[in-house]
Amino acid sequence: MAGGILRIIFTSDDLARVRVASRADPMWEMVASLHRFQAGDGGAVIAGWRRRARAKLAEAGLLRDVRRLLVPLAPRAAYFPDFLTPIEAQQGTDDGIQAILDTPRTRVQRELDRLRAGHGLPAHLEGLARDTRAMRQVANAAAGYVQVALGEHWPAVERTVSQDRGTRVRHLAEGGVETMLTRLAPVMRWRAPVLEVDYPAGDRELRLRGRGLTLIPSYFCRTAPVTLADQSLPPVLVYPVPRKDVPERVNEGDALAELLGRTRAEVLRCVALAPGCSTTELARRAGVPASSASEHARVLRQAGLIASIRHANLMLHQVTESGDGLLRGSG
Repeated sequence: MAGGILRIIFTSDDLARVRVASRADPMWEMVASLHRFQAGDGGAVIAGWRRRARAKLAEAGLLRDVRRLLVPLAPRAAYFPDFLTPIEAQQGTDDGIQAILDTPRTRVQRELDRLRAGHGLPAHLEGLARDTRAMRQVANAAAGYVQVALGEHWPAVERTVSQDRGTRVRHLAEGGVETMLTRLAPVMRWRAPVLEVDYPAGDRELRLRGRGLTLIPSYFCRTAPVTLADQSLPPVLVYPVPRKDVPERVNEGDALAELLGRTRAEVLRCVALAPGCSTTELARRAGVPASSASEHARVLRQAGLIASIRHANLMLHQVTESGDGLLRGSG
């Protein structure tokens, strides 16, 4: 794939309609993880996931369908069909699978024609747009893959995406949407009114025309940001985020619990898992009253382990480098 630049052109209306996905997107993670299977890249963590996922797929009897149905539709190439990554998947896997099934057959055929022209298409998928049963098999394979190959790893995916989302929310609260776009560097560069993105599929231009843009941080996307090929669809930009290890839980006897107290250590862990969380959300995650969460956050803030900023009527919390180092050192 040749290198290029994607130029995303904003209007003032678009700047008001930029949003960060509220959760990890299962369909984009499906496609990106299929790319990691094909490329054999991603480092030691992904290598371990790949071995376990392949074994689990084989045990579940899904490996053959993944190889026959999903890999040919999601090649690690300049193009794969947009119908595999519907915006409805932001609501969850079931909504994403149903959206795939509901894709108009004329659109499925158009996208398959483009895939065939650019990369090729196996004979057994040629009739996919006309065969409801075959489309159901693809959807079932996708649902099974997400459940089996990604299920055990999904908490790590969600933590990573949540950490990045919290960073974006903090940037938004500190300086507005243009500050948030500016801090997407280095692979993205905000030069108002254009966001320039390093793009392996060649040079492209995406005019938002008042529709806004959904930013989707991704765990398995490891190389460069990606967007939909069809510019008539709701605009999205999927981008890779760094992985960080945060302890799953704080237990009695842990060094961190002994240092801070179990509840306060748990509050710190919850901030790390959901950066940008409000005090109310923090209380829910930590399982403590809001007044208690607020007091623990105050102490952690005074100790330099978290930072808090006010946005509208909310207090949003973010772990500091010191707090992050303390957590990872105790994991």
